Amino acid sequence: MTRIIAGAGGGTPLAAVPGSLTRPTTDRVKEALFSRLEAFDVIAGARVLDLYAGSGALGVESGSRGAQTVDLVESDAKASAVCQRNADLINGVLGRKAVTVHRSKVEPFLDRSAESAVWDLVFLDPPYPLEDPALSAVLRKLAVHLVPGAVVVVERSSRSPEPEWPDGMTRFAEKKYGETRLWFAEPFVPDAIAADDLADAAGPDAPGA
Repeated sequence: MTRIIAGAGGGTPLAAVPGSLTRPTTDRVKEALFSRLEAFDVIAGARVLDLYAGSGALGVESGSRGAQTVDLVESDAKASAVCQRNADLINGVLGRKAVTVHRSKVEPFLDRSAESAVWDLVFLDPPYPLEDPALSAVLRKLAVHLVPGAVVVVERSSRSPEPEWPDGMTRFAEKKYGETRLWFAEPFVPDAIAADDLADAAGPDAPGA
């Protein structure tokens, strides 16, 4: 049985999706993941997006730990119903509607999202049968909705290749936990890098050097 690990709802059991439809993140991996995210200081007050949410456990954990808003995106009827149960649970603990469930496929959800819709922390735990080009397409659509300093976490089989990061996103860390590998990415800021490159190219005799 999975549970909320820490925060306002710490220790609370979560509903699980029946059968083998989803592949829930184990409590061991979830605890390691959130320890790292708290070290990055990206959870408190964050706008969180949980794509391919399954039971919504990652998004709900974020809400318990102080995220401002959480969007759970899940297309399957049974799984989205479980998402709603878990969202209602943590919203009741928090005394406000922090977590919202969207029954939708991921790409149409991102297509419908306004340009002003942005997130600080995004989880993607797609089903293993999802092919790499489809995941790349989702990452491209997601890139325009990330704020500076955002963190994107992709959870895949440890046997899967590294995701193909789109323009506007770059990987900065990865970690393997048994059969699971987590990839961490962030927005790519070419202007800042270009400025550094220009400064290096100008050399020590440049004005202001």
